[in-house]
This record gives sequence, C-alpha cells and structure tokens, in this order.
Amino acid sequence: MVKIMAKLDFISIADTPQQTLVHILDVSKRLKKQLQSSGRNDPIAAGKVLACIFEKPSLRTRVSFETAMYHMGGNALYIAPSEIGLGTRESVPDVARVLSGMTDAIMARVFQHDKLQGLAQFASVPVINGLSDYSHPCQAMADLLTIEEHFGPGSLHGKTLAYIGDGNNMARSLMVACARFQIKFRIATPPGFELETALLDRMMRQSPDLDFATSREPRDILQDADVIYTDTWISMGQETEKAQRLPVFAPYQINANLLKLAPSHAIVMHCLPAYRGVEITDEVIDGPQSVVFQQAENRLHFQKGLLAVLLAGQ
Repeated sequence: MVKIMAKLDFISIADTPQQTLVHILDVSKRLKKQLQSSGRNDPIAAGKVLACIFEKPSLRTRVSFETAMYHMGGNALYIAPSEIGLGTRESVPDVARVLSGMTDAIMARVFQHDKLQGLAQFASVPVINGLSDYSHPCQAMADLLTIEEHFGPGSLHGKTLAYIGDGNNMARSLMVACARFQIKFRIATPPGFELETALLDRMMRQSPDLDFATSREPRDILQDADVIYTDTWISMGQETEKAQRLPVFAPYQINANLLKLAPSHAIVMHCLPAYRGVEITDEVIDGPQSVVFQQAENRLHFQKGLLAVLLAGQ
C-alpha cells in the first residue's frame, strides 16, 4: 500500500504523478465497493476537517466532498464567497495560512486558476482543485472511473473519447486525463473555441504517444468513439456571451441523429449541469447509452478516494 507522507496537492492531472493517479482510482474503487457491500466506510478521516471554498455555486462538488468526509468520519466546512472575499477582502496567502492552521485540507472552486496555485503555494495542508476557469481535474478523474466501470477493469487503454463542443476547462482536463491513461482523444469545436496550442504542445512533450485529433465537424470524430462527451456551451461567467455562442454551437448538439454516427456500444457523458435541448437532447441524456447520472455519482467515489489518500495516507 502506498503511503504519502508529504503534503500533496491536487491542482491538475498533468502535475500529479502517474502512480498517484492510478493509486487514487484504486482507493476510490475500494471505498465504493466497501460502501456498497457494507453500507458504510471505515472512519479513516475521523477528526479531520476539510475547508471548502466556493466562489461558484455547486451541486455535485459540494455534495460529493461533504458526503465523502461524512462517510469517512470527518467534517467539511462550506465557506461562501462573502465569508472570505478570496483575493479581495483577504489575500490568497493569508487565507491559505489561516486555513492551514485550523483545517486539514482545502478544496476551492474558483474562477481564476491562479488563486488555486496561490493557495497551494502558501498552504501547509493539501489543496484540491474543485474547479477553476482553466481545469476540472476531479470531474475528469471521476469520468475515468465511470468509463472503466462500464467497459470493465483495465479497459481504459486504447479507448477513444470524442469530445464535442467548447474547448473549455472540461475539455482541457479530459485531454490531459486521456494522455495520462493512453486513451485516444478526439475533439470537435467551432472555430475560435479550440484548445490552445500551448496546452497541446505540453501534452505532446509529456505524452509523446498521445493519439490526438481535432475537427470542425462532429461527425468526423464519431466513427470509432467509445465515449461521446459534451459540456455546457455557456459556463458560469459567460452568460453575457449566450446570444453570440448559441448559433455558433448549434451544429454541435448531441442528439439522436448524431448518435447514430457512432458505434452502438458508445456511451454518452455530460459533466452537468446540462441545458437540455441545447447542447444535448432529453432523448439522449435519458436514453440507454447515457451514463450521465452514474458519472455524477462517481464524483462522490473519486472525491472519497482522493481525500483518503491526501488526508489518511491510504
């Protein structure tokens, strides 16, 4: 069993050692199986407190982290935006130092990614990226858990994930996760919404065997897809762009006609919240190929594995 003694942050998949990523997934699977078989988890986080900083509203992130801590015998503190004013009322370094003296780990769901980096720099306890404008690593890792559950143990290697829509924080994290686990990554985006060249160059340096392809046409990336993935076209903070974005993204909707272009075994994923009838139709998200709600549940199980490693040395 791996024992991690030093402070370990989880800010991005790219900066986390591969053996640690694999280990966290293994612990997540074990704790999920334990909960399902016995109805409880061992109190491995007893006496531990997780500080949860939220600049953005949340359903899955808040409930999964709070429930994970509760299941493992610990506690989670919800800290609303007005209570800190991260970077305004109180500086990021001050918040990091104060929380380090009172809690055992910090999870932050923020707008600017550099706030997470600042928290990690000045905190003496582990810092977790609950979401930023740049990446969403907890979601991407929970998605790998879901894909492997669906296709079977050891099935990630060689699978093909087709992402359709905005080259946003979710697309970035999925591409990095695919690179680290040798999953073929395909992406179709409108012009002007592609993944940035700097990220692609970095991934190719880190993972020279990355099987990557991009297209303007969703139909071009579906032929061999095992996983079809989409996300909202209008993330929090982009509401003023809605009128401009919707016509541009309309051809990228995941609907029944598009789904017919993929293999019949392909599964459909969406990290939620979904705008039904916009980026995905009811027929697809509620259909037999959708694993969206299994995917949402696995946020709890991945979060639990992550916290068990960071807080309890599992």
